[in-house]
Amino acid sequence: MERRDARTARYDKREAIKTAEAAGQVADSIEARVAIVKRMEAGEITLAEGQAELKRLKRNAKKNGQVTRSQVWRQS
Repeated sequence: MERRDARTARYDKREAIKTAEAAGQVADSIEARVAIVKRMEAGEITLAEGQAELKRLKRNAKKNGQVTRSQVWRQS
C-alpha cells in the first residue's frame, strides 16, 4: 500500500467534495453558500441571519439525506 503525501491527500479530498457537490449530496455546497452571501450583500438578510441559515442547512443535512462539506472531507 502506497502512502499519500499531504498534498495528494488534500487534492483527493477536494476532488471528493467537488464530486459530492456535483451529485447534489452536499447540503452546504458552495452554491448554497454563495447564494447566502449574495442575499447578505443585497441587504435581504444580516450577517447573523446568514450564519444562522448556514447553521440550519448543516443541521438539517442528515434529515434531508445529505451530508456537509466537513463530513465529506473527513470521510475521504
